[in-house]
Amino acid sequence: MQLETYLDRIGYSGSRSPTLGTLCAVQAAHLSAIPYENLDIHLGRTLSLGASTAYQKIVLERRGGWCYEMNALLAWALEQLGFRVGLLSSGVLRPGGVTPEGDHLVLRVTLEGTDYLVDAGFGDGAIEPLPLIEGAYQRGFLEYRIERDGEHWIMRNQPSSNTAGFRFLNTPRAMTDFAERCAYLQSDPESGFVRTTVCQRITADALYTLRGAVLTTLNIAGSTQRTLETATDYRATLLETFKLKLPEADALWGTIWARHLEWQET
Repeated sequence: MQLETYLDRIGYSGSRSPTLGTLCAVQAAHLSAIPYENLDIHLGRTLSLGASTAYQKIVLERRGGWCYEMNALLAWALEQLGFRVGLLSSGVLRPGGVTPEGDHLVLRVTLEGTDYLVDAGFGDGAIEPLPLIEGAYQRGFLEYRIERDGEHWIMRNQPSSNTAGFRFLNTPRAMTDFAERCAYLQSDPESGFVRTTVCQRITADALYTLRGAVLTTLNIAGSTQRTLETATDYRATLLETFKLKLPEADALWGTIWARHLEWQET
């Protein structure tokens, strides 16, 4: 694993001093260059924990990843840059309550006595760190909130998201603590990761979400949607919008389109 290769992957050539400015810039570069995606689950591949496997997939194979991969890789890179990083375990806020702890891996970076929530694995989460101080925070063109709930913290996601956010304890965990939920989320038929393909990429100016065959683009002017209807369009969208060159795109498209037709009929 080479830090230089990772920084080249995210297109970052700025300061390497472990400062808040560097932290913000590296997180933003990571999210702009690397998409959140769960396509390997739908290609029948097992997703593993750990920075080395994430590095192989995301950096060397130039793919994206989900929270366990994206944040494992980012944690390793930030530690290489001299930051103090901890792994935090969270549950996702859903209409029926909070999902089990371990469903989402996030990072804590401590700088000059302040803890920051750093997350490259929520898809439509904040593009830059959020201080663990209650309040509203503008990140790019979107607003997020940090709240306290007893001993827990809550990240309230930006209002356009269909995921309200997540709740977590500011208590460092080991990567092995996520093994059970990582296995469940990629294998159980009821898991949203198993039911639907998702790609997301966020920049300072736009948020792109491809859920199944529907591409949503959100920016300061509002939201637009477009349905992809061919394998050619799907392959081109992965490449142009999400920076993914996926050889299996055509084979994956058949299942995606069939699910889209079923969804239309419900």
